[in-house]
Amino acid sequence: MCLAVPGKIIELKDEDPINRTGRVSFGGIVKEVNLAYVPEAQVGDYVIVHVGFAINTLDEAEA
Repeated sequence: MCLAVPGKIIELKDEDPINRTGRVSFGGIVKEVNLAYVPEAQVGDYVIVHVGFAINTLDEAEA
């Protein structure tokens, strides 16, 4: 079974397209996430995260 979890980007750490990372909040639990697959994502956006990689962006209603 695969599990992807929605979270909110609270900080961008690296703007390099390959190593782009950020801090993502999952209901108060904050993890560092690789954002290379979602180059359009910005602080305040919601993303779906699977094994440490954001794989898609969402709007707030979907999250």
